[in-house]
Amino acid sequence: MLIVHVHIHVKPEHLDGFVKATLINAQGSIQESGIARFDLLRDTADPHHFVLQEVYRTQDAPAAHKETTHYAAWRDAVAPMMASPRSSVKFENLFPEDEGW
Repeated sequence: MLIVHVHIHVKPEHLDGFVKATLINAQGSIQESGIARFDLLRDTADPHHFVLQEVYRTQDAPAAHKETTHYAAWRDAVAPMMASPRSSVKFENLFPEDEGW
C-alpha cells in the first residue's frame, strides 16, 4: 500500500468550485482498480486548506491515476483555484496490515 497526502490551499473565492471539481475526480478515482481509497479532507482550523488522501494498492497505481481523463480534467480545472502550488507526502502503511483493499 502507498498512501499519498496531497496538500492544497485554495483561494477563498474558489472554495465551492474546488470542492465540486474534486468530488467529480474522487468519484472517478475510486473506480480505478489501483485505488483502494480516495478521501477529500478539509482542515477544521483553516477552511482553505484541503488534503487529498489517496490510498494506492501498488507503487505503479499513482502513475496510472495521472493518465486518466478525470484526473486531467481535475488538474486543469483546479490549477487557477489554488493559492499556492500543491504539495504531497508519501507514506507506507505499517498498521493495520493490508486488509485486501
